[in-house]
Amino acid sequence: MKRFIEPDELARDSRFIRQSNALTTVLATLPDDVDAVVDVFEKFTPMIRDSVRGTPSQALYDEFGPAFSLALLNEPIRAGARGLKTRLKMRVHAIFVGELQALEGAGRSLWDFPDTPWDFKMNMARQCWDETRHVQIYEKLMDHVGASAGDYPESTFLFECACSDDPAMRVAGVNRGLEGLACDVFRDLIRYAEEIGDETMKQAVDYVLADELTHVRFGSEWVKAFTRDDPEHFKRTQDFRRQVDKQFSFGGSRSDRPDAPIRIAWEDRLEAGFSEEELRELAEISGDGPSPETLIEAARVLRERHLGEREGPKTRAAAAAKAMA
Repeated sequence: MKRFIEPDELARDSRFIRQSNALTTVLATLPDDVDAVVDVFEKFTPMIRDSVRGTPSQALYDEFGPAFSLALLNEPIRAGARGLKTRLKMRVHAIFVGELQALEGAGRSLWDFPDTPWDFKMNMARQCWDETRHVQIYEKLMDHVGASAGDYPESTFLFECACSDDPAMRVAGVNRGLEGLACDVFRDLIRYAEEIGDETMKQAVDYVLADELTHVRFGSEWVKAFTRDDPEHFKRTQDFRRQVDKQFSFGGSRSDRPDAPIRIAWEDRLEAGFSEEELRELAEISGDGPSPETLIEAARVLRERHLGEREGPKTRAAAAAKAMA
């Protein structure tokens, strides 16, 4: 079996529609400027349109335009929020494919590094078993909220950003970056479940979160083990982790700012082995992207342009018909 596969080689069945990672990667680099966000999404409009064609997301594209994800994902998941039902489906589906990629990341860690210690291999095998259960749990939670696998496009962004051909960087990316992000997203979903009294969702997500804390600890321990007595290697690994954390902030949507749709799960991360210093650094790294207000305003501008372009031909056709009458 091949080692160190490319993200586009991840196997999926015909239900899944693959979306380019380019937009998500660019979003992490954008300034807090409406025009800059609008410009990027207009450039990616053909890719977004093609990726949603024939899926439930096509209706969202038709209604909101290419920035439908900005319009729907940059508000917290809270009772009574605008478009809550759709946003909840998209969130749970995104976590489902994220668990698939976490499973693939752990599995690749087991296979890609045959010369690593036996204890490392056992930790990665344990994580694969956990991630398999997580995929099954979120498949059930999709049923719970009315979504199905493949309803929304999948980006392999998480796998691409987290994986490296260096074992220390691999666990820094997968176990500390990707699994750390999971802690933030899951804690936010638990708060929503508590708010609406959904005990099924609360217990299921809390069960998965407990595993994620263990996975982060694996990363914390093995980064130290793989870089022991090599300060330069440790520095490179930390730099890679910072890069992953920046990309996983999704332009500031995951940060410690009061207006962030997803807040950093400070207490959970401390329990998982992050230090206060690392968390302060994460807050700084994640907090300098576009604000939710900027993203929502950019989505409004893009929606108006989208609807104007869509209605333009109809208006011209109606005027021509009237002139012929």
